[in-house]
Amino acid sequence: MQTTPDDPDRPTTALPGRPPIVEQATWQAARDELLAREKAHTREGDALAAARRRLPMVEFDGTVEVVGPGGRVPFLDLFQGREELVVYQHMWYDGAPHQGQCEGCTTTAWHLRDAAYLNARGVSFAVLTTGRWEEVAAYVEFMGYTQPWYSVRDVPAPVGGEMGYLTSFLRDGDRTFLTYSTTGRGNEPVNGSLALLDRTPYGRGEEWEDNPDGWPKGRSACWSWRTDADGNATWGPTSRPVPQWTRPGATPEKALGRSGPHH
Repeated sequence: MQTTPDDPDRPTTALPGRPPIVEQATWQAARDELLAREKAHTREGDALAAARRRLPMVEFDGTVEVVGPGGRVPFLDLFQGREELVVYQHMWYDGAPHQGQCEGCTTTAWHLRDAAYLNARGVSFAVLTTGRWEEVAAYVEFMGYTQPWYSVRDVPAPVGGEMGYLTSFLRDGDRTFLTYSTTGRGNEPVNGSLALLDRTPYGRGEEWEDNPDGWPKGRSACWSWRTDADGNATWGPTSRPVPQWTRPGATPEKALGRSGPHH
């Protein structure tokens, strides 16, 4: 059995379910090889971003009204005087308790609680959802969200309509334009935790991932976005979206109480 040069009593044989043990030089060579692929991935990402900036845009009526803390306001107000606006369109379940709202959207919205860096680049940020404002306001207060939220119930697309999207808008005076929209895994850039998990040995712990034999068995996508009171990832009847457990009064519930989606 081989041993490491700095500790002759420590074997170099692989530990079950863990990466192989190698010397620093061997690790560095493998890391350099991967780095070349990562740089190529970055350059392709830059090319995709350049293509996004060249997408055509669609003009729509920016005077359409949405509902916020101060009542009804024109969509134009969401730009806060800036030229660009990014919104996250949060799915909503009418009549559901806080723990019954969309766990994926909850997690996405939680990860961008301060838009200072966006604002510094002339970009405003807001969260839109189709819930009734009185329900939305209670949820925002419970979660402690600091970004502006608005109800777009019965408002046509691209402001309202189907939720679960990350969407960008541009303003030219009083004219407003849709420039970009994405959903599904396209929303992941907002969720920095996923990018960090992708850089750990075990990744996200989801079953679709390509992992070596012997790695911990993955579970369904997004399984870790809900936990019970003890922090165990579960979709059981006493689970809540993960960020909610840090909120005062977050206790287990026997039923989620969803009365049907409105998205």
